[in-house]
Amino acid sequence: MSNIIFLIEQIAVGLYILAGVGILILWSRWRAAQYDVRATRFELERDLARFRRDNALTLIILGVEFMLIVAGIQRVVAPTVRSDQELLRLVAMTRDDDIDEIPSDGVFATPTRPAPLANLPIEPVELPRDDEFSIFVTPTLTPTPVGTIEPNAPPVYGCDTPNAFLQIPANGMRVFQVIRVAGTAFVDDFSSYKIEISGPTTLNTFWVIDEGAIPVTELGTLSQFNPDPYAPGTYQFQLTVFDTTRELKASCMVTIYISRPIPTPTPLGG
Repeated sequence: MSNIIFLIEQIAVGLYILAGVGILILWSRWRAAQYDVRATRFELERDLARFRRDNALTLIILGVEFMLIVAGIQRVVAPTVRSDQELLRLVAMTRDDDIDEIPSDGVFATPTRPAPLANLPIEPVELPRDDEFSIFVTPTLTPTPVGTIEPNAPPVYGCDTPNAFLQIPANGMRVFQVIRVAGTAFVDDFSSYKIEISGPTTLNTFWVIDEGAIPVTELGTLSQFNPDPYAPGTYQFQLTVFDTTRELKASCMVTIYISRPIPTPTPLGG
């Protein structure tokens, strides 16, 4: 389907010329039929002239609609399909890079106890006294939690009113798994709110992640954000709120850092 769309985009100029020539020919036929309708004195000839005139007018309308369809494919459909294919290509490249970066744990070998030797002398085991028992606390590795805030992040933009406020993600937050987007979004004559992101994967242009049509007047869930389709890097995360006239009334933009999931620490065997 995309090949047909791109073919129409490439030959759009030729299609415009053919449609224009056809419309001119049909226009001349319409004028001739209109002249016959006015000039003839016989009812049968007048009916035939009306039939030719109406057919020519119908074909002219179809020709104009054909030109509009070609224009829509050339100016709207083809660029949209091209951008979608570019996004899919970037996502596929990102996933391929992630597979290449998965570290190898090496060969997994479980130690095996040697077979017990026969006829070993059995010696008594001396147990420690009660006052010799000690309790040792083994430290546990704690992975970096979701919500780690990196220092020296760029300042927020907007976020100075509760009409558009982001609690999660916070400014400077490191994101590596699906998170809940929390905050507030409401104005007088509320219409909708949008959540957008801009960064390396989006070619530094804002892409809409989600939209909402219900105002959130108290701190609550606005959406969910999955960082998997985006390459690691620095991104701008933005909330915008609109009224019924589609005018931007409030916004809040923070900086987030997308990274790969942190590997789960493997405990060492004793």
